[in-house]
Amino acid sequence: MSMVQAIDLARGALFMVLYIAGPILLFGVAVGLMIALFQAVTSLQEQTLQFVPKIFAMALATGILIPVLAAKLLDYASVLIGEPPL
Repeated sequence: MSMVQAIDLARGALFMVLYIAGPILLFGVAVGLMIALFQAVTSLQEQTLQFVPKIFAMALATGILIPVLAAKLLDYASVLIGEPPL
């Protein structure tokens, strides 16, 4: 395996991680922003109010997006396994 191929594999793996984790993290950021705005308006500074809704939102996003993300991951794995080694 040449250096260029190794770099391409690493880049593909990093993009796959971003593709899989990105939407779930965006749900967490969106919920965190809404909670921060709510806390700023109400002057309520409770720590559990920040984390519990974000955890539930990210778990819900994971549950909803699992079929799409798993299909993309399986496609990537089949490309990796299906290519003959050089």
